[in-house]
Amino acid sequence: MDKLRSMHTFVRIVDEGSLTAAANALRSSLPAVVRTLATLEEHLNVRLLNRTTRRISLTEEGKVYLERCRSILAEVEEAEAALTAGQAEPSGTLTITAPVLFGQFYVAPAVTRFVQRYDKVRCKLVLADHIVNLLEENIDVGIRIGHLDDSSLVAQKVTTIRRLVAASPAYLRKHGVPKHPKELATANCICSTGISSSPWAFRDGSREFTVPVSGNLEFNQVAAAAEACAEGMGFGRFIAYQAMPYIAQKRLRIVLDQFEVAPLPLSIVYPHARLLPSRTRVFVDWMKKELKSLRA
Repeated sequence: MDKLRSMHTFVRIVDEGSLTAAANALRSSLPAVVRTLATLEEHLNVRLLNRTTRRISLTEEGKVYLERCRSILAEVEEAEAALTAGQAEPSGTLTITAPVLFGQFYVAPAVTRFVQRYDKVRCKLVLADHIVNLLEENIDVGIRIGHLDDSSLVAQKVTTIRRLVAASPAYLRKHGVPKHPKELATANCICSTGISSSPWAFRDGSREFTVPVSGNLEFNQVAAAAEACAEGMGFGRFIAYQAMPYIAQKRLRIVLDQFEVAPLPLSIVYPHARLLPSRTRVFVDWMKKELKSLRA
């Protein structure tokens, strides 16, 4: 059995929505596609698809295998693209998206350096805190912070970023440094949309728990919440990079670090493609190097 060919056929069946459509897309016969799927399921000893006369649907095992197939096939396509691209200088337009603050602090400078190195590439950086649909918005590469659940994208995890609680030194001198997260329930906590909305999550060893928090300020932008905390208004919960400028200036101090939950993954994502453009491949490699040693 040709495993890569079988994986490709399975993915195409899912993408096309039927065995007949997959056969047409693959320029193969329906019996050949049916045999390939049956042989693959027999080899794996699991059913990948539930099939009726009208529709197909993925089994739970099929969902897991589909994600792995997409990743493996994408890696093969990229390896082939890297060889065939040779030493050609990347060119053309590249559109990238990233979270607003993270994009300002880290992605924009890296993109600028990339264009300085590859001056035939024109880069457009779109900063947004909501999840942008890369396919619908015609975006080539996304920088994502958090766990991913879209198997239609290739995702390369680069590093992790911690989640922390901080307050200004002045606030801590006045109200004391908390020894346990439960003390935050009676403290003034500055909330914003996203991870700093109530309740706040913590971990004690292997046990995770939450603490309901409240305060006299709430923002829909984390930058405003960080500034309020730095001005001594209370505690704030941030993804580390959001608070790092204030921490470096000693306007914020990290507390309760021994109770932090697991850090969030930082990933570079891009749509599956039969032939990844040279500019995209080179940019992904560039960003991986730029962000690999990030400590945020």
